[in-house]
Amino acid sequence: MDVARLGELERAVMDVLWAHDEPLSVRAVHAALSDRDLAYTTVMTVLTRLANKNVVRREREGRAWLYAPAASREEYVAELMLQALELTGDRGSALVRFAQSVSTDEADALRQALERGEST
Repeated sequence: MDVARLGELERAVMDVLWAHDEPLSVRAVHAALSDRDLAYTTVMTVLTRLANKNVVRREREGRAWLYAPAASREEYVAELMLQALELTGDRGSALVRFAQSVSTDEADALRQALERGEST
């Protein structure tokens, strides 16, 4: 999966989608972002762009499109991290630097995942 980095408004839209288990209409996303005073067409444009980037899936229901995340937030972030690792010539050093910067709880979670042999 090649994931796109998201702008601030795209992240806000994705936060709404990630917070729901079912696909949402543009109207529902727009309502959830009502505190931002965005035009309906702005939300529709952002969702269309996210669909074109394959960050969201969309399906037709009657005359409306419904939108859902193409991946969970965790899957999305993990893919961004993997892409960032591809930017370095020395993945091992980058991983060590990352590991040195995480909290004790985060390090424990990583250690436990490695011990269980978890992978994607």
